[in-house]
Amino acid sequence: MKNLSRACFGVLLAASALSTPAFAQDAEEDSDGITITGSATVVSDYRFRGFSQSNEEAAIQGGFTIGHDSGLYVGTWGSSIGFNNGTEIDVFAGFAKEVTPGLTADIGATVYLYPGANNTTVIEPYASLTGAIGPATVKGGIAWAPGGQNSLGDASGVYIYSDVGVQIPDTPFKLKGHVGYAKSDSFLGGLDGEVFDYSVGVDVTWKVLTLGVAYVNTDAPKFGGYKEAVGADGAVVFSLGAAF
Repeated sequence: MKNLSRACFGVLLAASALSTPAFAQDAEEDSDGITITGSATVVSDYRFRGFSQSNEEAAIQGGFTIGHDSGLYVGTWGSSIGFNNGTEIDVFAGFAKEVTPGLTADIGATVYLYPGANNTTVIEPYASLTGAIGPATVKGGIAWAPGGQNSLGDASGVYIYSDVGVQIPDTPFKLKGHVGYAKSDSFLGGLDGEVFDYSVGVDVTWKVLTLGVAYVNTDAPKFGGYKEAVGADGAVVFSLGAAF
């Protein structure tokens, strides 16, 4: 991703689960019902929705979230990237609550920022449901970037995805899978404006550390070397993160 248009639609069309901050599960809650969690991670390639945001090179990432027991939360997350000025900062806020036993709904919005670059801010509302099916945790969600934003013009984009994670009993290993579908008014991401991405991987956790490996790929067209040029080809991605 090396220019404005690719940067903006990289946000819309370009997930690896490795690009998402992993927050601590056992956070300390104060007397006001507030919980603060965070993470710091190094990845061999920052893949967002299947597309490399770091020119297929290593990236440093980190963030934190402040949550309240009412379900409200706000946070920020950042990563080094391979376009604009080399930095992405995301700010997000939302409301997550268990709607029935074992099923949690989450609604909010993310603002993608690229400090020092003009007309690159993207606002993306989202919604998701997360629940358990046997030993698996399954999440399904949608994110939508409406047109009319300075960085997008009249174009808009939508992303629909599902994630699944299975913790292997009595082991530190967790199996993970992801599939996503993006559609945009722009041809970027896929020459027809549509692209699927997927990943499969495994995490191993020791205390606050998590080592992950995943295979990530998309169905972006190969014609003329397009898929490789935009960093959407298949790759094995490694990560090492610490949660706090």
